[in-house]
Amino acid sequence: MRLQGKCVLVTAAGQGIGRASALAMAAEGAQVWATDINAELLKTYAGVANITALKLDVLDKAAIQSLVAGLPVIDVLFNCAGVVHGGTALEAVDDELDFAFALNVRAQFWMLQAVLPGMLAQKSGSIINMASVCSSIKGLPNRFVYGTTKAAVIGLSKSVAADYASQGVRCNAVCPGTVDTPSLQQRIDAFADPVEARKIFIARQPLGRLAQAHEIAPLVVFLASDESAFVTGQAYNIDGGISI
Repeated sequence: MRLQGKCVLVTAAGQGIGRASALAMAAEGAQVWATDINAELLKTYAGVANITALKLDVLDKAAIQSLVAGLPVIDVLFNCAGVVHGGTALEAVDDELDFAFALNVRAQFWMLQAVLPGMLAQKSGSIINMASVCSSIKGLPNRFVYGTTKAAVIGLSKSVAADYASQGVRCNAVCPGTVDTPSLQQRIDAFADPVEARKIFIARQPLGRLAQAHEIAPLVVFLASDESAFVTGQAYNIDGGISI
């Protein structure tokens, strides 16, 4: 049990990578608080050992602070909540950029700001932020808003790592390629030809397929565990070769 005794808080745990990671960490012995804005999705955790499901809107700072105040000290935070916008710089609009920064960046800041005091008091903790290979790592077409905000997540992660490394708190970013999640399917379904759209997403993956959420979870478990005790400030590509 690699995470035995650890208290873990996960956002966007209702489906996709968040859910796969919450289940994987619980299976490794962690006590997991799985949060999501969608209470219906959280019902799937009923009866699952080591997981407590709680509704949380990460765009509500007061709700974050209230939730964390009612929990034990968090050993691991997985900031998984986020949003993907399409389009170029000329197609982007202010509202999209504002919302993407609020959810992809500021919500992560609010979450880590809430758990950091407890981590610093116990001189240990691991913060894992969801970034993307589409960021400062690689520019992808028609992802201006998304790539910009995910680049900010990498910068945020490195800054937190630099500030608190000497105090026992680590911070890293996970940078997936294209993952076959319900969120991706929603974007695919919005295309005029969803079948062709899926082919396009697959074509940009050198491995010739999309990732599955359960293939990202082991990296999250590693970064949550003491096996990564000497790892901080890193942006981990898990992208099927996009960044080659």
